Amino acid sequence: MEDNNIPSVVVDQAGYNEVMARLDKVDEKLEFVNSEIAQRIGKKVGRDLGILYGVVGGMLIVLVYLIIVLMPAIIQLQQQWMPALLK
Repeated sequence: MEDNNIPSVVVDQAGYNEVMARLDKVDEKLEFVNSEIAQRIGKKVGRDLGILYGVVGGMLIVLVYLIIVLMPAIIQLQQQWMPALLK
């Protein structure tokens, strides 16, 4: 072992091609599984973002509606109570 020679291996070409074909099949299956996992994660993130945007949009619509509906009542109350408060 002290002669520093690199060991060499002789492989049958047919056996090598068979092993490479099997490794290609395994690699293809792994890529498919990884893509399915990424797609599921993407769907979950998309759903969560959609819920968030829906809640924020709904809150904005309610806020605008309340401002439009309640603004005349607020102005009327302000006109009634402001003179009494300033006396």
